[in-house]
Amino acid sequence: MFNSSFGEHMNTKLSSSMFLVDSQNIKILSIHLFHLFFFFCINFGFQIFLLGIILLPIRALLVALIVLLAWPFAALSTACCPEKLTHPITGWRRKITQPVLKFLGHAMFFSMGFIVTVKGKVASPMEAPIFVAAPHSTFFDGIACVVAGLPSMVSRNENAQVPLIGRLLRALQPVLVSRVDPDSRKNTINEIVRRATSGGQWPQVNTGDVRLDTFFQLCMLTFCQPFTKVEVEFMPVQVPNEEEKSDPVLFAGRVRNLMAEALGIPVTDHTYEDCRLMISAGQLTLPMEAGLVEFTKISRKLKLDWDGIRKQLDEYAIIASSSKGGRIGIEEFAEYLKLPVSDVLRQLFALFDRNHDGSIDFREYVIGLAVLCNPANTEDIIQVAFKLFDVDEDGYITEEEFTTILQAALGVPDLDVSGLFREIAQGDSVSYEEFKSFALKHPEYAKIFTTYLDLQTCHVFSLPNEAQPAPLVASNKVSPENRDESTSDKKDD
Repeated sequence: MFNSSFGEHMNTKLSSSMFLVDSQNIKILSIHLFHLFFFFCINFGFQIFLLGIILLPIRALLVALIVLLAWPFAALSTACCPEKLTHPITGWRRKITQPVLKFLGHAMFFSMGFIVTVKGKVASPMEAPIFVAAPHSTFFDGIACVVAGLPSMVSRNENAQVPLIGRLLRALQPVLVSRVDPDSRKNTINEIVRRATSGGQWPQVNTGDVRLDTFFQLCMLTFCQPFTKVEVEFMPVQVPNEEEKSDPVLFAGRVRNLMAEALGIPVTDHTYEDCRLMISAGQLTLPMEAGLVEFTKISRKLKLDWDGIRKQLDEYAIIASSSKGGRIGIEEFAEYLKLPVSDVLRQLFALFDRNHDGSIDFREYVIGLAVLCNPANTEDIIQVAFKLFDVDEDGYITEEEFTTILQAALGVPDLDVSGLFREIAQGDSVSYEEFKSFALKHPEYAKIFTTYLDLQTCHVFSLPNEAQPAPLVASNKVSPENRDESTSDKKDD
């Protein structure tokens, strides 16, 4: 049973200075601040360099010595045991090796310069078989695991193959995960459940993942600090109620909210797909954070899939490539649509800009397309739009007809839309199939068209009854299935 939550709480105190600035002395103060920052960087860099020369080799030597001392005990603990354990390590091997490995773990983090403060009470495996550490972002999780008594970890198969370190990891009786096995996720869940319901025979299971690549990178930076203060807080054991037992996601959400509240940080629904989008954003020369869209929440609510959102990221990158910070402003939006900045375009931009900060990020772009544009980009709307542009009802839209309607829709009499027309047309005019193909690929235009229709409707109904024109009945003459009939009817007239 998934019973417990655990919070790792780390506080970093920063000091800052405040300056009262006279508007007439901004330039002078800016120069002083620049010099102050410049000398600070030099002094800080020199301090890191000096401490690195002294502390880094000493601490690296101590850590290496502790790892070498721990290896024989880890080897003794896992001797004659398969890589993927089917039974817990028990008896004299566990009684001898576990206290020694725990002591050496404390010694290793102390030699690295960590000063650890512990709050709360550590629950036993019987009380809380599941152990969760947060925020899971660095190797600080390892400190919490040592303080908690070396619980089992969820780790990649590859980590167990690393010389020396792999043997130490196996001594913790980890749950090994294969990234290439399609059933790995299901097998991992079953293994965690099996250990959690073993009645305390297995150690607590830490559901975090061990990342050795991040561990080694951050170790080097930490070794250069005189000391690092860390506070580990053990939160009260959380037991699911009957409703949460039938819906584990509900229980996990409550535990997550409690941990976030204790840490004083917000809760988001970022998943592995968001990481993939971040990598893709970086490859598209966008800031990596542009890919953070809370994929699971958006895909569930808006019925979107990975391929669709990934394709929209390509489109977004085309629009935002010329902007700073990877966000779309009104100018980039207008340039992409090949339209001038007008009142109608500003209205559409404001619908995308959900937080009203004057720019559109990728998340707002995805939501805008799904909520505003795609529902309006139906076959019926496309047909009505085509019929409206086709003034002479010959089944084709000329550049003159196209310009006339867009000038009226956007309220810009001298609007030049030749570039947009050439992008749609393959010749001197636009057929229905060409128009439909372009509309389906660019759903943003559908919202502009429906906004124009709404404005026209409001204008008509605001007129006196005797001045209102007869309602416009959509003709079937230019629909794709009756195009030949339309042409012949016009000739007969």
